[in-house]
Amino acid sequence: MWHDVRALNASASGLMAVVVIACLASAVWWLSQLPMFTLRTVRVDSVHGMELKHVNKLTLRAGVVGRIKGNFFTTNLEQVRTAFETVPWVRRAKVRREWPDQLIVEVEEHEALGTWGEDGRLLSMKGDVFTANLAEADEDHPLPALDGPEGSEKEVLARFLELRALFSPISLVPEKLDLSSRYAWTVKLDNGMSVALGREQDKTTLKQRVQRLVGIYPQLASRLQDGIDTVDMRYQNGLALSAAALVLPSDPHKPVKAAVKKAVKPNSRSTSSKTKQRQ
Repeated sequence: MWHDVRALNASASGLMAVVVIACLASAVWWLSQLPMFTLRTVRVDSVHGMELKHVNKLTLRAGVVGRIKGNFFTTNLEQVRTAFETVPWVRRAKVRREWPDQLIVEVEEHEALGTWGEDGRLLSMKGDVFTANLAEADEDHPLPALDGPEGSEKEVLARFLELRALFSPISLVPEKLDLSSRYAWTVKLDNGMSVALGREQDKTTLKQRVQRLVGIYPQLASRLQDGIDTVDMRYQNGLALSAAALVLPSDPHKPVKAAVKKAVKPNSRSTSSKTKQRQ
């Protein structure tokens, strides 16, 4: 080898390249440690310029800045993003560098739709379950209570929005929606009435049952002065209900104070016909 000029030249060139690379790397490292690249500003903005309702920018920045390590070049942006996303009400954060000594953090807030389950968590308008101060969420609007098996959050959200639209013609609003472990639906409305909708046989099952109830509800409400406690819509051709007082058509001024549980066919003037075809 020592007599091979080509091999010696190649070895020398290789060593020289290694030395140059090492020198360049050292120079880059030395430059990156200069005080001018120390992070001096962490700016917090909202995504798309939307106003942050529950996240205070100053408090958010103060709580996270102390956990940021490194300078402009060495800071791990993924770790910074994770630190911001652990703060209550923060749905997601995007972090980028801005020359020569700034980090720009864009934050998106959760928008609470209602509560989820019985452990004080919240469900967002995008179907995310998160933990935050319930009192702060109540400031925006009343929170309906939603619940269902693990992993059903987005399905329950979609059904809630659908039911809210379906009950709007009779000016009733869902305030509680539950999906049982057997995947049966029960909705409670803001007038105190609880409606058992049962399991979905197909994509239109709930819609058809609610529309049937909406169609006959004015007739029921006119006969039940003290309101309806529960309605069971799992019957194929009718419904069953329970109420405290029934006004009979023959004497509308004398309510009968007794528990009433009858099956009613839509568009019928009788409250005594039953069907056993419950789903």
